[in-house]
Amino acid sequence: MFSRKLTRPTAVVATAIVVGAGAYGVVSVTSSSGSGTASAATAKVIPFHPGQPSPSKVVGQVPQGWRAGAGTIVTGTAANKAKAAAIAAYAGGTVNRVVLLSNGDYNVHVIAVNWPHHVFVNKDFKVIGAE
Repeated sequence: MFSRKLTRPTAVVATAIVVGAGAYGVVSVTSSSGSGTASAATAKVIPFHPGQPSPSKVVGQVPQGWRAGAGTIVTGTAANKAKAAAIAAYAGGTVNRVVLLSNGDYNVHVIAVNWPHHVFVNKDFKVIGAE
């Protein structure tokens, strides 16, 4: 004999499991699909340490004509896919925004790391470069 008090928490836990599994699936699919360049996929995040300057390091391809501040901040499904691709390639930072560039690529802005600060993802949601 089950009461309604047990049914509601069970439903909440089941929902959390399904949502978590779905998020894992998105990250797994994104990370297993590869990246635009081998060098972009193999680079490592440089952790943030107060007082240490960020290196000026470019890996892979930076979209031609890109400059900081260019593009339009976006949200939604496409932004979530770009974010998942960037975090799969460069785990360790926090994404605070995704910017759609004029050529259709995305600039995923990463904070809380010394490098990379910008991860570039193409319209097929493949990581193509970072700086």
